[in-house]
Amino acid sequence: QVQLAESGGGLVQAGGSLTLSCATSGRTFSPYTMGWFRQAPAKEREFVAAITWRGGSTYYADSVKGRFTISKDNIKNTVYLQMNRLKPEDTAVYYCAADLEYCVGYGCSSAVNAYDYWGQGTQVTVSS
Repeated sequence: QVQLAESGGGLVQAGGSLTLSCATSGRTFSPYTMGWFRQAPAKEREFVAAITWRGGSTYYADSVKGRFTISKDNIKNTVYLQMNRLKPEDTAVYYCAADLEYCVGYGCSSAVNAYDYWGQGTQVTVSS
């Protein structure tokens, strides 16, 4: 069993920055891809960013490209999401997720149903 725990959310003014962390624990951890998703009230869960665990290939949603950066620390088994120039529309609960299966390309890495394990989420609120 794999456990994922997000941290780093909070309240920030528009234009500000936050860094989210996703710590993993449990069985020997070797995902293929780690992803960040978000869900705003009354909206579907949507893809934000993903990174392949070994190669470090990254994928971003168009809405965050150039503002958010996903990174990883394979020693600490932790994934990060650096969020800059935050906007009120970035307000959501942010989830990290692990995909244990082979997955190549944006289409696969951005699919909610491709991921096997999910964290509980961390709230990010951006005030205008």
